[in-house]
Amino acid sequence: METTVAIDIGTGSTRAALMSPDGKVLFVAAREYRQIVPAFGWSEQRADDWWNAAVACLREVTDHARGAGHTIAAVCACGQMHGTVLVDADGNPARETVPLWNDKRTLDHVRAFEANEELSDWLQLTANPPTPAWPAFKLQWLRDNDPGAYARTATVMMPKDFVNLRLTGERAMDWTDAACSFLVDASTGTWSQAVFDRLGLDVSMMPPIRLPSEILGHVNASAAAETGLLQETPVLVGGGDYPVALLGSGVCRPGLASEVAGTSSIVTLVTEKPVLDPEISNVGTPEGNWGAFVLLEAGGDSARWARRTFHDDRVGYAETLAMAEAAPAGAEALFFLPYLVGERLGEHRNSRAQFFGLSARHGLPQMHRAVLEGVGFAVNRHLKVMERATGTVPEVLIASGGGAKADLWLRIKASIYGKTILIPEEAECGLVGCAILAAVATGADANLDAAAARIVRHTREVRPEPRWAETYARMQPIFDRLYASAQDFYDDLDALDAESA
Repeated sequence: METTVAIDIGTGSTRAALMSPDGKVLFVAAREYRQIVPAFGWSEQRADDWWNAAVACLREVTDHARGAGHTIAAVCACGQMHGTVLVDADGNPARETVPLWNDKRTLDHVRAFEANEELSDWLQLTANPPTPAWPAFKLQWLRDNDPGAYARTATVMMPKDFVNLRLTGERAMDWTDAACSFLVDASTGTWSQAVFDRLGLDVSMMPPIRLPSEILGHVNASAAAETGLLQETPVLVGGGDYPVALLGSGVCRPGLASEVAGTSSIVTLVTEKPVLDPEISNVGTPEGNWGAFVLLEAGGDSARWARRTFHDDRVGYAETLAMAEAAPAGAEALFFLPYLVGERLGEHRNSRAQFFGLSARHGLPQMHRAVLEGVGFAVNRHLKVMERATGTVPEVLIASGGGAKADLWLRIKASIYGKTILIPEEAECGLVGCAILAAVATGADANLDAAAARIVRHTREVRPEPRWAETYARMQPIFDRLYASAQDFYDDLDALDAESA
C-alpha cells in the first residue's frame, strides 16, 4: 500500500503515524516529554526534545512500514502553535528552551501595548486581540531578556517548522501558524511591517509564509539516516495542530462548529472572514477560511494535573474517569475553576484554579468529577461569548482531540452545553488532517474539501442527558459568579508569589 506519514508535535508528546489512503491510522508511535515550568505562568520545552522524539517515532513507523511492505509517499507534520523557536544560521536552536503557547511571561509586554494603543485599530489589522500567547510578544520578551540568543537568530519558527527544518533543511511557516502570530496583516496574508515597527522587531527573521498543503522540500541524507525515511521523500509545509485537527474532523466550511479537546480546549466557528471582537481570536484554516475561536488553556491539562497531583501518575486516565463516574452529576456541589495556567484573553490572564465547596464528605471521586465538569463549565462560558459575538448558535459541535475519546467527559460536556456532540470515526483528527493535506499534495484529491469529504466520517453522536442537564443548568450561573468574584484576588496572589520568589 502507498501510505503517508503524519507527525503531531504536541505539548505532551510527539507522535508519528502511518496513514492509509482513506485516512485510517495503520500504526502509531509516541514519545512523551514534559513542560518545564521555572516560574508561575512560565512554560517551556526544548526544541531538541521534539526532534529526538520525532526521530524515535519515525524510526518505529518506517520499520513497521517496511515490515508490512508499505511505501511512504509523503510526510506531513502538524504541531503545537505559538511556541517561538529561535534558530541560528546553521539550523540549530539559538536558545535551548522555547516559550510555549501557554507561557504567560510576556504579560507585561502585552499590558504595555494595551495601555498605549487604540486596540480596535490593531484588531482590524491583525484580526486578533493582543495576548501573551502570540509569538509577537514572545519575541519582544526574548529580545529584552535573552539578547544573546536573539542576536544569534536567523529565523523564527514554530515547533513543527523546526522538525521540518531538520527533515529537509528548508525554512518556512505555514499560513495557519502565521495568521495567529499577531504579526500578519489579515487582509493580505503577509508579514505586517507596521506591527514589526511598532514592536521593535526584525521582519527579516521571519521565514516565507506558505500554504499547508504545499511541498516544503524533501528528506535530506542526514534525516534519512536518523529516521529511516527514504531520502527525497516529499515533506509538506504542514500546519498548526489545532487548525489541522479542524480539517481532520470535517470542520472545513463556514457555519460548522468544533471543540478540539487536547491540552487546551478550543471552541471554533468557521467563518469566511475573521470575527473582530476583543474576546475572540481568529486563526487561518488550511482550506482558506477563518476559524473564530475562544480557548481554555487548561482543558485536558486539568485532567493531567489531577492525575499527577492526586496519584503521582501511578494510575491511568481510565481509572480516574472511573472514579469520576462513581460520583453523581454536580460532584455533590463541588466546583473546580480550571485556570491552572491563567487565561489567554480578557483582563485576568493571571487567574488561578481552585476547588470551591470542598467539605469532609468529598473524596477523590467527587474531585475528579468536579475537574471534568469545571472544564465543561469554563468552555460553556466561552461558547456563550462566541454565540453572542457571531449571532450564530450551532446546534451541533464536532469534537476532536484526546478528550473526544473519554465517554464520560463527552456526556458531561453535551449536558452542560445543551448540544449534541458528533464524534469523527477516527478520533486522531490531527493525524487525519495531515493525511488530507498529503492527499492533495500527492494529487490523490483535487482540493481539501474533496479530500475531507472522502476521508472524514462521523459515526457517533452524544446527546445531553436530561437529568444531568438540569443539574448543570443550575450550576453554571454559580460557576460564572465564582469566576467573576475570584478576580479580586489574583493580583494579591501575584504579590505573594513575588515575595516568596
